[in-house]
Amino acid sequence: MFTERGFDATTLDAIAEAAGVGRRTLLRYYPSKNDIPWGQFDESLVELQKSLAAMPPGIPLHEAVHRAVLAFNRVDPAAVAQHRQRMSLLLRTPTLLAHSALKYRQWRRVIASYVAERSGLSPDDLLPRTVGHVALAIAVSAYEQWLDDESRTIEEILDEALDALRTYLAQPPDASAS
Repeated sequence: MFTERGFDATTLDAIAEAAGVGRRTLLRYYPSKNDIPWGQFDESLVELQKSLAAMPPGIPLHEAVHRAVLAFNRVDPAAVAQHRQRMSLLLRTPTLLAHSALKYRQWRRVIASYVAERSGLSPDDLLPRTVGHVALAIAVSAYEQWLDDESRTIEEILDEALDALRTYLAQPPDASAS
């Protein structure tokens, strides 16, 4: 419906009618219209937490985050077209961008909490917070690339981006910069 009419032009009443429920019932499931495109995001965050908690204790921290981010963003092949529409809506609809920042904050907090636990820090310390922000930036960049390039999966692009950053950070400083 959002694809056909546009997000801003689609009313809650129209969504409720299409779903065969009343507006109040719809709002019991989704606190606002802006939450609808996010679907079951809160439940997915619980799965992300479980994925991180299940990582072997000896695995390097960056590898654990890498694996968990890939698992979180894995898309069933049968759902790729729908997921692509949803992500296009979330990343390209100005009305949703501010609301997305709230959702992204929750996602970053899950990553930061894991990094903090593994590092003996608080989730509000600089390292955990930075890793949460960087992991999110990589995921959003990968999704932007994926929306522009239908020849690859989001998993391939995300894996490449996570590896590329690790390689970049491991390089010695550029001598020409001095």
